[in-house]
Amino acid sequence: MKIVYGRDQKIKGGLTGDFDKDYAFLEAVFERSGDIVKNPFCIADFCRAAAIYVDGMTDADMVEDFVIRPLLKQKWEEKISGRELLSYIENHVMETVDWKEDETFENILTDILSGNTLLLLEGCKKAIILSTKKYPSRGVGETQQEMVIRGPKDSFTENMRINTALIRRRIRDPRLKMEHTMTGERSKTDLAIIYMEDLVRPELLEKIREKVKNISFDGIFDGGMVEQLLEENAWSPFPQFQHTERPDKAASGLLEGRIVLAVDNSPGVLILPATYQMFFQAGDDYYTRFEVASFARVLRFAASLFAIGFPGLYVAIAAFHTEMLPASFLLSVAVARTGIVIPVALEVLLMEFQFELLKEAGIHLPGQLGGTIGIVGGLIVGQAAVEAGIVSTIVVIVVSFTAIASFIVPNESFGSVFRLLKFLFIFTGAIWGIYGFLLTFAALLFHLSQLESFGVPYMLPSVCGENLNYDEKKDDYVRYPFAYMLKRPVFTREGRRIRKKEGR
Repeated sequence: MKIVYGRDQKIKGGLTGDFDKDYAFLEAVFERSGDIVKNPFCIADFCRAAAIYVDGMTDADMVEDFVIRPLLKQKWEEKISGRELLSYIENHVMETVDWKEDETFENILTDILSGNTLLLLEGCKKAIILSTKKYPSRGVGETQQEMVIRGPKDSFTENMRINTALIRRRIRDPRLKMEHTMTGERSKTDLAIIYMEDLVRPELLEKIREKVKNISFDGIFDGGMVEQLLEENAWSPFPQFQHTERPDKAASGLLEGRIVLAVDNSPGVLILPATYQMFFQAGDDYYTRFEVASFARVLRFAASLFAIGFPGLYVAIAAFHTEMLPASFLLSVAVARTGIVIPVALEVLLMEFQFELLKEAGIHLPGQLGGTIGIVGGLIVGQAAVEAGIVSTIVVIVVSFTAIASFIVPNESFGSVFRLLKFLFIFTGAIWGIYGFLLTFAALLFHLSQLESFGVPYMLPSVCGENLNYDEKKDDYVRYPFAYMLKRPVFTREGRRIRKKEGR
């Protein structure tokens, strides 16, 4: 039987009510698909039927116990067909309440391939779609990327329904809305747009709806793909969404008027709009004393500057501006570089590349072996390079300190940007000295000041936005006590910024 696709690559047509023709069409569509179960049977002696579902994605016991068995055991006093038969089965026979009717082939096939069960009935131009999804998935575990000492330990999984439940568990408010859609022309991946109805700005929500609707890509398999397809400045190295595996962080974002995107098969969610300072906020900043949290944040901001600029600054000064160094320190550098024949820039680049190689090896090696290769490999290679006269001990210290600083940033995707941009600072410092370093730093600040995440300045509150006031800085580079954090961010819906009345 011929299967007709339209220009949008969707199957055209729908059920005809002719059981032989409709069943043959479905058999043709699922030809050579060994995981598709097609179970034809007869209702009494007057109606043929078939249950069709995907093995491994459907609760087969539920199909048997609540659909097929009740239909076979039902005592029919008279023969009925068509719309009357459909209504009778829905209201008197089926022992499940989660079902719907459909007739178009495209919708029916999508439902089957999503784990639902199709009940096809002879003489009916509509079929019954029963919700029988049972995906294989791992249980809720502890996050591997955003570890905390104090606070919840649960994390998102690859099952979107579990993820939405983890958020709903934390915000038991009927104004928490979850709009479900599908994206990916072939993968048809489930995606949820989650927001607080009374806190999100309507124009931001409408913009996200439109951008999600307009995604034109054949397969979506993780939230990272959605992030790259939706971001407004694709050439910027800085992430314009915040990815998190922690349900409490997603819930906090929702209560600030942000939007959360949950993508099926992705063990995390995306939070938007994103600002520069939110990437330095760790999960336990709000569960410890504000003094401790503020100190940790200042430490992270300082570490990020070292991670991006320390190697480049060392190259610029050591190669062009040694007069800027104190005499005693300059003497130490000169002694350390005794016998080193390669330029200082190449020296730093070799050690940085060696570190990146060890990092990649550690990621892709299993378990404890990955950590071992990172530590032991760094010690052995670094020591061997110093003894061979390839690099100086000063460079080993600079690169090691930079590596530690880059890992202090609590968001991995954001920390990766610093590890990438440090090479730009090394190159400009090696070519133009301190002037190249400063120009690169100025260009970076200019880029960040112009960057926006869905209309919100990326450097908020450092770059003043609309209606910005002192309250914005109470949860920024430091955290104030909760008694003084009275307002939500400036991008919250107008009239809804007050989150706490004055006083304790």
